[in-house]
Amino acid sequence: MSPQNFEFHLPLAPEELLKSRGVNQYVVQEVLPIKQLPSQLRAFQSAFRAQGPLAMLEHFDTIYSILHHFRSIDPGLKEDTLEFLIKVVSCHSQELPSILDDATLSVSDRTAHLNTLKMSCYALIRLLESFENMTGQTSLINLDVGGRGKKARAKAALGFDWEEERQPVLQLLTQLLQLDIRHLWNHSVIEEEFVSLVTGCCYRLLENPTIGHQKNRPTREAVAHLLGVALVRYNHMFSATVKIIQMLQHFEHLPSVLVAAVSLWATDYGMKSIVGEIVREIGQKCPQELSRDTAGTKSFAAFLTELAERIPAVLMSSMCILLDHLNEENYVMRNAVLAAMAEMVLQVLKGDQLEETARETRDQFLDILQAHVHDVNSFVRSRVLQLFTRIVQQKVLPLTRFQAVVALAVGRLADKSVLVCKNAIQLLASFLANNPFSCKLSDADLAGPLQKEIQKLQDMRAQRRPVAAYSLSAAALDPEEEWEAMLPELKSTLQQLLKLPQEEEVQQITGTETVEEVKGRIRQLLAKASYKQAIILTREATSHFQESEPFNHTDLEEDSFLNLLGIIFKGSAAPTQESHGDNVPVLANSKDTPSASEPEGPQRDDELVKQEMLVQYLQDAYSFSQKVTEAIGIISKMMYENTSTVVQEVIEFFVMVFQFGVPQALFGVRRMLPLIWSKEPGVRDAVLNAYRQLYLSPKGNSARATAQALIQNLSLLLVDASVGTIQCLEEILCEFVQKGEIKPAVTQLLWERATEKVPCSPLERCSSVMLLGMMARGKPEIVGSNLDTLVKVGLEEFPPDYRLAQQVCLAIANISDRRKPSLGERQPPFRLPQEHRLFERLREMVTKGFAHPDPLWIPFKEVAVTLTYQLAESPEVICAQMLQGCAKQALEKLEKNTIEEDPKDAVPKLPTFLLMNLLSLAGDVALQQLVHLEHAVSGELGRRRVLQEEQEHRTKDPKEKSTSSETTMEEEMGLVGATADDTEAELIRGICEKELLDGNQVLAAFVPLLLKVCNNPGLYNPDLCAAASLTLGKFCMISAPFCDSHLRLLFTMLEKSSLPTVRSNLMVATGDLAIRFPNLVDPWTPHLYARLRDPAQQVRRTAGLVMTHLILKDMVKVKGQVSEMAVLLIDPVPHIAALAKNFFNELSHKGNAIYNLLPDIISRLSDPEGGVEEEPFHTIMKQLLSYITKDKQTESLVEKLCQRFRTARTERQYRDLAYCVSQLPLTERGLHKMLDNFDCFGDKLLDDSVFAAFLSVVGKLRRWAKPEGKSTIDEFEQKLRACHTRGMDGIEELEAGQGGSQRALSAKKPAAVSRQQPLTSVDSDNDFVTPKPRRTNRPRPNTQQRKSKKKAKVTFSSDEASEDELSAEMTEEETPKRTTPIRRASARRQRS
Repeated sequence: MSPQNFEFHLPLAPEELLKSRGVNQYVVQEVLPIKQLPSQLRAFQSAFRAQGPLAMLEHFDTIYSILHHFRSIDPGLKEDTLEFLIKVVSCHSQELPSILDDATLSVSDRTAHLNTLKMSCYALIRLLESFENMTGQTSLINLDVGGRGKKARAKAALGFDWEEERQPVLQLLTQLLQLDIRHLWNHSVIEEEFVSLVTGCCYRLLENPTIGHQKNRPTREAVAHLLGVALVRYNHMFSATVKIIQMLQHFEHLPSVLVAAVSLWATDYGMKSIVGEIVREIGQKCPQELSRDTAGTKSFAAFLTELAERIPAVLMSSMCILLDHLNEENYVMRNAVLAAMAEMVLQVLKGDQLEETARETRDQFLDILQAHVHDVNSFVRSRVLQLFTRIVQQKVLPLTRFQAVVALAVGRLADKSVLVCKNAIQLLASFLANNPFSCKLSDADLAGPLQKEIQKLQDMRAQRRPVAAYSLSAAALDPEEEWEAMLPELKSTLQQLLKLPQEEEVQQITGTETVEEVKGRIRQLLAKASYKQAIILTREATSHFQESEPFNHTDLEEDSFLNLLGIIFKGSAAPTQESHGDNVPVLANSKDTPSASEPEGPQRDDELVKQEMLVQYLQDAYSFSQKVTEAIGIISKMMYENTSTVVQEVIEFFVMVFQFGVPQALFGVRRMLPLIWSKEPGVRDAVLNAYRQLYLSPKGNSARATAQALIQNLSLLLVDASVGTIQCLEEILCEFVQKGEIKPAVTQLLWERATEKVPCSPLERCSSVMLLGMMARGKPEIVGSNLDTLVKVGLEEFPPDYRLAQQVCLAIANISDRRKPSLGERQPPFRLPQEHRLFERLREMVTKGFAHPDPLWIPFKEVAVTLTYQLAESPEVICAQMLQGCAKQALEKLEKNTIEEDPKDAVPKLPTFLLMNLLSLAGDVALQQLVHLEHAVSGELGRRRVLQEEQEHRTKDPKEKSTSSETTMEEEMGLVGATADDTEAELIRGICEKELLDGNQVLAAFVPLLLKVCNNPGLYNPDLCAAASLTLGKFCMISAPFCDSHLRLLFTMLEKSSLPTVRSNLMVATGDLAIRFPNLVDPWTPHLYARLRDPAQQVRRTAGLVMTHLILKDMVKVKGQVSEMAVLLIDPVPHIAALAKNFFNELSHKGNAIYNLLPDIISRLSDPEGGVEEEPFHTIMKQLLSYITKDKQTESLVEKLCQRFRTARTERQYRDLAYCVSQLPLTERGLHKMLDNFDCFGDKLLDDSVFAAFLSVVGKLRRWAKPEGKSTIDEFEQKLRACHTRGMDGIEELEAGQGGSQRALSAKKPAAVSRQQPLTSVDSDNDFVTPKPRRTNRPRPNTQQRKSKKKAKVTFSSDEASEDELSAEMTEEETPKRTTPIRRASARRQRS
């Protein structure tokens, strides 16, 4: 076919070119075989050199054949074909400008060039797509194979690196389209197929998942430019819009790629209208479609968000289309629209020079953002807070909205979503960092200047009024202006009066005064700036003239009260003047005023305005400071959340607040200290960084000044610090010392303060010694190298400073390792000789201070005894000398008193403090002797044994070594080691039980005195009784026989002592005994639980701590008495309630512990005789049931709770059970359990509270129900309502109307419990009042022995009842006196 006689039609599929579909349509004559393709390509190349691009008309079949056999041909041929086609198209594009400008171009030549253009573009684009498809397949293969060399394998498959060749091809097509090629077509209208051919390849390239990678950036940009040319020159907008929407729905990797392209078109190509078209398509998407297509919705949202970041000004004109999505259900689209608004506020609608329309738009956007802080979806609330954080950080938020957004952030701190709380904290931190007020935000620091400036403002106004009065003779002041001037101060005064409690006020209105006279007095008071008196008089007038205008329509709210004052004040001079324009003629007469006052007026007004602005600024700063203080109280409670990221945010917030000088921040800084023990590395590191930031980097001009500031800051933390706080701070300082972060200048200054080389107070000296001791934990040589100096500092002063001496002992104790010696240690543990100066001074201070009633002596002697046993060789000798010396002084004092007193008085007396000191010292020595034996002596025996065995093994004859195998030797050594351990333990136990309290030992001498005081508490001082009880507990720790013989005395004092201190001490002592002698204490466990309801707060707290420790360490059996721990959840003391909550949090991590205990807890707490009130019960159960998260546990609990309705005796118990059911996280299977057991609680639905609880269950089920489960929920609700209105008769009518639908439902669950069982077939849980176990030998009926074929289910510990308790026969006291309707209804059904 002659080239001039055919027309090339772009095919939809390659096969169409093989068939003729019209007159003069080009048809491929032959698909050449693979062997001929190289030669035919060379022929084409020769023809191209001779004829140019028009050679394509004769050789298109060759290119078509190469495309047809593309997967089978050689990679080299593919590369040659690509290079040649690029050359053809490039040459043609260079020739076309001159051809298109040729006015004499014939029709045949135009057709030839058009066919050449279409053929060459078609061939090049098809070849590009073929390479792209093969690259995609190769990448999938490489993805499976993995490893290195992926790029090399891809290059081997194609023959070259295709990724580098795509960009030149696309740039060539862009260059071609930029020519005015439409003149090649008839009527200069380019055909749509050609544009679709070029743009279609672009969209197919974008579908490649790797197009978003950084290495493909040139390709992305080339595609964007090519499509941009198509948009501008070839009317491609509509098609591009549709294609972009489709691609966003189907390809998750494209939002960012398409955003870059659309931004390019809108900016470089001026196609801003395409943004509006795309946004319109997204805005018109129906909510149902968005809900179904979650992936597409996420892509739309990401596209809008990133587009707003790139071109917010262009997108802003189309925002009205997207506003409908803010009211739809899909939260992802809401987030996208809100983020777009925030970007426009950040980038476009910022600054003070905005036009009125732009300012209104900004305010509308901010109003919408503020409204969505309260969005129903937590992700939206969280996102809005994040957006506000960015707005605040970039200082774009208008100052007029500052207080409102701060209040919103503080309100979100109580959000139930952890994510929202976290972002609210971040927002408040941003407000602090970017606040426009001050770098110090202390309420106390701001209140003083505020009051001072308010007083100054009042004085200025008072000075201004005489001038105003003088000018009134010629020109009347506008009352409206004067009212506006006084309004801020009047409003502030009114707010202060409304906050204060209304006091009894002196009556100011006499019985003869009229309304007008009172109004005149109020006006005079306002004119004199006596605002407080004016407000008080107006308040009295509202009650005195209740039926007279204008006092009859006013309440005591702020706004209405101000309106009343404004009416009274403005009504005097100009009641009819509404606008400023009415005053113009009057103001014109002001020229008649004296000229001397003219320059003073404007200057005085400017100063007044400046002062008012200053007062307003200080008021805003004070309000912001108060909001921060309020936030601190809320955020501090989040310090121990389970989510580590929230805890880290809280820590960072307190660091920032502390840096801004808020006094309450110190509370949070201290509160974070225990988090140093957190198992979460992120939390621990956050605490270390916080203290590093706050205390290790103080400002100072020199190293010494920096060290002084650091020590001062750390010393403030030690003021009134508890033992726990000091331990936490010690751990932090130990970490810093070990990492070398504390400079030597700090240590040097601490020593100078401790030795008084620099002047300091006694407390500062004591804190320096404490800090040295803490640092010694990380680096013992800090104290060890200056031991003598420390002894001299704290133990050789006169008169003795027991507080300093105590801290010196604690510091010295840190130079040794307190852990039990390990068996492999070569060196013996560090100990000082018995004759060391340290122990000599300790013994002297203890014995000399014994006879003086100094309360600081008791804690000192405790640490002195502990240090002696920790560091001294033969410490028992030193402590025995201490005891003997003190006892000798007591006896001498006793003899002296006996001689001086009347011989007739037969009972000798001693000062109470002497006996108290003596018994306390004996208790400390007894306990430390026990610790010494079980740790130091036992460890040393084991260490010496191991060394001896190793020595014997080395000296053993080689022949003896070879006689036994290595395995046998290890087994024998293991057995020998275990036996030796037992022998050593028996030795220590024998010493404790037979020797320490034997009659010949020092400690035994104090036992009679100890028992005398404990057995006769009424005869002795309370302090002595407290010391004796604690000492008795320590003595009991030594010996099991001694403990067993005196355990009854201990628990008698624990229960009956009238002193809370004694009960608290004994609670700790018995807790330790439960760990040391668990078998002896186990029968007394109920007495331990009983202290949880002690009337004394101190005892309850101690009991809570002790029982938490014992239960979590499995040292006591967790029985039904654990309900006493549950009662602590509602303790009026917040610390005790928090302790109980922490206990159940930890217990919930121990398997099914809480699940197993719940039946007993419910029974005891709901018991009318010994339980709790209804509201506290709800609070407790809401907390406990929140730990039930497993579906299996929930289903089992639902069944058991439903069945317990039958044995419940009071209406209160019905309500409690219903509330428990309503708090469970029910599922569809749980609903079926309730339907199966409906007869158990159906007759109780007549009670409104029970009915309301079950209705709330229906509401929860509907919220997450699947469509197929809604019919079951409807059926359940119908039965609930029927029983509520007509009792069980209503359910029979409902079942009759439904035609047995309930029977069909029951048939689906054959394993369900039969509803016709007798009463005793209910779960074997104890009754709600936990009756005492029955002792009967009656065998169970056969009906109870049938085994269910259902799979095993989780059971409660309380289900493990005895065989007697499962008996079908009930005792007389358990038999219900009133027959319930449920059994009557069941009986009727049986008879029918």
